[in-house]
Amino acid sequence: MYANENYLSRQVIGICIDIHRKLGPGLLESVYEEILSYELTKNNLSFERQKAVDFFWDEIKIDKGFRADFIVESQLITEIKSIRELEAVHYKQLLTYLKLTKLNLGLLINFNGNIHKNGIKRVVNGLKE
Repeated sequence: MYANENYLSRQVIGICIDIHRKLGPGLLESVYEEILSYELTKNNLSFERQKAVDFFWDEIKIDKGFRADFIVESQLITEIKSIRELEAVHYKQLLTYLKLTKLNLGLLINFNGNIHKNGIKRVVNGLKE
């Protein structure tokens, strides 16, 4: 496990920027997901892909309450999109995922923009910047 979520997020962001630089926008989300999976493996980062996450509501267990695109090094949720633009609901959704998993940091990556850095957003749940 990484001691510093910020360092880990910079690594993942660098990988995503490289993917976008080489491919550009316009492909299906599933293509970017497959390539990101390959690149994370190539960079020796452990991850779970399309991870079904259970959580509790009072005493009831909600099986497979949501599915995270990637959980990297058991610390960083990475949600990827290939859409025109990110909307407020995407941030709120990722923040909810972070709260339910008790993780501190998530990345929202939209591969469909012309300038990729504009499609990368950090979502923080109680992490000191």
